[in-house]
Amino acid sequence: MSEKRPGPDIDTSVSHVARIWNYWLGGKDNYPVDREVGDQILGMLPDVARLARASRLFLNRVVWHLAAEAGIRQFIDIGTGLPTVDNTHEVAQRAAPESRIVYVDNDPLVLEHAKALLTSTPEGHTSYIHADLREPEAILEGAAETLDFSEPVAFTLMGILEFIPDDEQAYGIVRRLMAAVPSGSYFAMYDGTNVVHGEASDRIVEVWNAAGNAQLVLRTPERIAGFFEGLEVLEPGIVPVTHWRPETPGEPEAVDAYGAVGRKP
Repeated sequence: MSEKRPGPDIDTSVSHVARIWNYWLGGKDNYPVDREVGDQILGMLPDVARLARASRLFLNRVVWHLAAEAGIRQFIDIGTGLPTVDNTHEVAQRAAPESRIVYVDNDPLVLEHAKALLTSTPEGHTSYIHADLREPEAILEGAAETLDFSEPVAFTLMGILEFIPDDEQAYGIVRRLMAAVPSGSYFAMYDGTNVVHGEASDRIVEVWNAAGNAQLVLRTPERIAGFFEGLEVLEPGIVPVTHWRPETPGEPEAVDAYGAVGRKP
């Protein structure tokens, strides 16, 4: 299979967060350097591929719950990543065709693929903002062109806050985002942990940070709880993403990604 030609802003000499994740999910939007690092990490802890898939399914269950049961019709998906199966707008609009979704990412590769995210039902709408999570004002300003901030909004930040190592900076970003939306809005996220695999997860972070394009940090469930200060955390609380309202009976095996959903009172 011939390697696809990258865009002018795509550096294929350095492994890349979105492309490694895409590789683990079985996608084709990755390059040899991404597969090399991805395979190195899989060799250390094969469970990482299951974590990637489980995290995606967590996003799907969260969005479905918010659209189908909580009545949310507006979503801001920050740290979108590369398009894959069941993107946020597809799940939300299956439940409520009038749903409006704003995708946000600062990655030129994701920008190149943004057209795949901009499909929509006739009743709904999707848009894409090329912006950095560290600039919440730019995100809010851009999203206001698509969404009505007088009505509830759901923010999803899946596996993106772990790339802001400083807790207070990360907490401050979430507080600013939630301050801009009314009562009845939601915040959903997960971060990587080392609760399940301990030192193996720590070693993977060392490999990732040495080889990847973005540094990440693992957080304990207690530190993840800091993101939900002032919010009403939905059951079952801050748990491994596989344990958040699973669709199959019994308790699935835990993975080193903990997440939750909170409602603004």
